[in-house]
Amino acid sequence: MFELFGTVYEVFMRTYPGFLRAAVVTLQLTAVGVILGTVIGLVFALMKISGSKILQAIANIYITIIRGTPLIVQIMFLYFGIVEIYTMSNFWAGAIALGVHNGAYIAEIFRGAIQGVDPGQREASMSLGMNRKQTMQRIVFPQALRRSIPPLGNQFIITLKDSSLVYIIGVAEIFSLANREAAQSFQPFESFIVVALYYLVLVMIFTYLLRWYENRLDVDKKTA
Repeated sequence: MFELFGTVYEVFMRTYPGFLRAAVVTLQLTAVGVILGTVIGLVFALMKISGSKILQAIANIYITIIRGTPLIVQIMFLYFGIVEIYTMSNFWAGAIALGVHNGAYIAEIFRGAIQGVDPGQREASMSLGMNRKQTMQRIVFPQALRRSIPPLGNQFIITLKDSSLVYIIGVAEIFSLANREAAQSFQPFESFIVVALYYLVLVMIFTYLLRWYENRLDVDKKTA
């Protein structure tokens, strides 16, 4: 056991400069994937709750396809599809794939949060002379946004872990570096222990930040 700890420590000390650079790439992938996914998710959530059957059908098809197929298949499909149309770096191809994937889940988060707002508040705002757009902007959406923060935070953490799959298209993130180190050093077990520790630390940091932000907003009391 002590010998294993010693070997893992040796691998960590030898590789940490590269892993730190790869961690920055992982965080960048995650950030772009979440931001893009949030924009896509909001658009499709509004389409799904709209009164248009066509928009609802488009949103349902998108969400069904994305949620019903593996992320790694989507990455390969979008990567080769995008490259055929427009030349871009592997990083941006992977980030867009993560954003499209996250958009389907975030759309359902926003849809549930919007529909979870008490319908009586909408009726009250309409009786005060607000139109549908004003009611959404001033009454419904601010409450829905607060309600959606916990699941959005969880989706952020899921995206952080899912970003490991973009190694398949050659993005130099943490998991890609671990694969390379395992092949070069012939120490796969130790290399993947090190990469697991990096992911664990990142997830713990973001979990703490998420809980801190939720407590600061006092979500439960403000949306009760």
